[in-house]
Amino acid sequence: MSNVNEQLEITGHLQICLNDKLVRDIPNLVVTAGKVFVAARMIGTSAGVMSHMEVGTGTTNPAAGNTALESVVSSSRTAFTTSAAVSGAVVTYVTAFGAGVGTGALTEAGIFNASSGGTMLCRTEFDVVNKGSADTMTITWTVTVS
Repeated sequence: MSNVNEQLEITGHLQICLNDKLVRDIPNLVVTAGKVFVAARMIGTSAGVMSHMEVGTGTTNPAAGNTALESVVSSSRTAFTTSAAVSGAVVTYVTAFGAGVGTGALTEAGIFNASSGGTMLCRTEFDVVNKGSADTMTITWTVTVS
């Protein structure tokens, strides 16, 4: 008799570019609510697909039980710039935060399935990225199922 040991893992990674220059390249945490969301989508739940990113100034390490950012920058939740793309078992999300959006000393980001509230898929905390009011910032976030 053979023992089958398969483990499904969901991991994330993001790159942050400020004014088209890479400033952060970091892993993230797929939170428990995000994993529950993925499992529910396998049976056709009516929950909306992931559609927005949000940034904040929280500095607490991400935890599996997180359901929101620690300290959201007002009006920073922004729809994905391009439709999410799937290649094999990798989903890529891209959001551009234009001038005046998500401005401040940023230290955290998350992916959500609504323009407010909703389910958070991923959260990350990182060394400060100072986004001025005239700056543009792009976050490219990949989530891999392996």
